[in-house]
Amino acid sequence: QGLKPIVSTESPALIFGTTTKLASDLPATDSFLGKNKVPDLQKLFQKADGLPVHLKRGVPDKLLYRTTMALTIGGTLYCLVALYMASQPRNQ
Repeated sequence: QGLKPIVSTESPALIFGTTTKLASDLPATDSFLGKNKVPDLQKLFQKADGLPVHLKRGVPDKLLYRTTMALTIGGTLYCLVALYMASQPRNQ
């Protein structure tokens, strides 16, 4: 028997027909075809205008923030009412 390997040292057969490409194998032009928006967003979010970060993009952010706050307050009120109703004994 000796010191023979128990597990096969050969690579397993490919499951899928396509091989994966490493990022270093791709040409620089194929890796990203869009415009890099990060510098523009950094300028927007780092501007010292006194607004919190979650409201810097204007109307869509305000709408999302107010909707979230309304749902949070509504859910809290609903839970409190349900808790109050559950704590009261039923009249027969």
